[in-house]
Amino acid sequence: MDIFIKLSQFILSLSLLIVLHELGHFIPAKLFKTKVEKFYLFFDYKFSIFKKKIGETVYGIGWIPLGGYVKIAGMIDESMDTEQMQEEPKPWEFRSKPAWQRLIIMLGGVTVNFLLGIFIYVMILNVWGEDYVSVNDIKSGFSVTKEFEQYGFKNGDKILKVNGEQPFNVLDINKHLFLREISTIEVEHLDGSKEIITLPEEIGLNMWSDGVMEPFLPRFEAILDSIIPNYPGSIAGLKSNDKIVSINGNSINYWDEFTSIVQENKERNEMALVVQRNETIDTLHVIPSTDGKLGVFPKNTMSEQVNVNHKDYAFSESIPKGTASAYWTLKDYMSQFKYVFTKKGATSLGGFGTILSIFPTTWDWQRFWSLTAFLSIMLAFMNLLPIPALDGGHVVFTLYEMISGRKPSDKFLEYAQIVGFIFLITLLLYANGNDVYKWITGKF
Repeated sequence: MDIFIKLSQFILSLSLLIVLHELGHFIPAKLFKTKVEKFYLFFDYKFSIFKKKIGETVYGIGWIPLGGYVKIAGMIDESMDTEQMQEEPKPWEFRSKPAWQRLIIMLGGVTVNFLLGIFIYVMILNVWGEDYVSVNDIKSGFSVTKEFEQYGFKNGDKILKVNGEQPFNVLDINKHLFLREISTIEVEHLDGSKEIITLPEEIGLNMWSDGVMEPFLPRFEAILDSIIPNYPGSIAGLKSNDKIVSINGNSINYWDEFTSIVQENKERNEMALVVQRNETIDTLHVIPSTDGKLGVFPKNTMSEQVNVNHKDYAFSESIPKGTASAYWTLKDYMSQFKYVFTKKGATSLGGFGTILSIFPTTWDWQRFWSLTAFLSIMLAFMNLLPIPALDGGHVVFTLYEMISGRKPSDKFLEYAQIVGFIFLITLLLYANGNDVYKWITGKF
């Protein structure tokens, strides 16, 4: 049932985005009196699940769920139908239209996706409002990863100011760090002292290289939730709801203290864990694995440590705020995209399985629309890449024609389309192959 709900959301979101994207091409094509031969959700190689001709256009649903397309007369596209290109251009064909009209037709899809992303973010804020956490709402401060301790941060720090100003939502700290928009953070340490810490310009790259995308997390108690069978914790007798009191005489209050001390003592033959179980105190002896893993997971008590506020927005207020959300989504995605060209980025590239995995197992309309807005922005950006077979490739060739006054030959466009199509199929197979590998190795 869970996978059915995830799959239903995935298909609905993807279908909505594809149809609206293709409408972005279809509408200006019709406005400029260009013949549209097909309008398809999914690809229909050799077979269609559904098709119906209305006027001059065949509308249908294909059986290959890898996207969709509009087939515009006189244009070399995914169909690779080049027979008509050998005839004299007709007035209703794409190739007969002025370059500026062709440019608008090609930009229509990504324009719709960008505008759709903005519209959805605006409506989310207007309908559901926004949750936020102020600097004084983190009761026990933040836990800090080892990689960020080198800059001067300490476990239990309270974040007071970012770039000299108090942040609206302090939980956005990790995202803005990765986007390299933070140069200074003022913190208050557990001893009450305050410090302004200056961060290096390459902080985003460091986070990516170290695999530390969330260096700051609100602290929560060291109470166990699930225990993996046959791991050191299970073998020692640890149970769900056990509260860790101390390890080898070191007092434990928070989960970050627990994991830190376990790592420091992973070379020892045995660790003494004092746990509180119901109303009793017990001492268990654990032999850790060589990587310092006990096979235990924490109970999420973050809600007890974080006070969440809520703000509602009038429609007029949600417009600039929703537009800003779309902007930050695009900027965040662009910042992460450049790391795809690193070794680590290539191995983390995901396909349809990765997209499916981000949808929840329960139907939540707010979450659904938020993910759809993100995917709409992502689809717009990806389609603008200057790769033949994508909208961005057609845009580049059209801009070249407008600037130079020379139109690329049909044969060149045909070869470019083939090269681009092969590249995209290869990338698609690689990304989905990564998903299969992660699924087989249990890393999903």
